[in-house]
Amino acid sequence: MANRKKGCILLMALALAGCGGDPRSSEVTLAVLAGNAEAHDGSRVVTEGVVRHFEEPLHYWIEDEDLNRVELFPHDAIAPYLGERVRVEGQFAFSREEGRRLTLDSVETLDAGD
Repeated sequence: MANRKKGCILLMALALAGCGGDPRSSEVTLAVLAGNAEAHDGSRVVTEGVVRHFEEPLHYWIEDEDLNRVELFPHDAIAPYLGERVRVEGQFAFSREEGRRLTLDSVETLDAGD
C-alpha cells in the first residue's frame, strides 16, 4: 500500500511538471492584483501588460489599459522590455508602505494581438 501511495504521488508530480510553467503560479490580471493585493501577497503569479518607467527615482512597472500597475524588480531584468507588451512571472508582494511589487523569474514578449 505504501508503494502504491508513493507511485501516485510521483505520477501527480510528473503530470504537473509536464503541464509547463510553475504549478504554484497563478494567472492573475493586473486589475485583480491592484484591487485585491493583500490576498495575493507572497504568491507566485503570472500577469501581463506594458512595461513603463520613471527616471527619478528610477523604477519600472507593468500596466494595463486601465492603468492598473505593479512595480517590477530587478530593474536590469525588465529595462530591455521598456514599452513592450510582456507576460511576467514571479513573486508578488504587497505592503502599504512600498505598494505592489513583483520580483521577476521570467519575462516573455507578447505580440500586440496576444
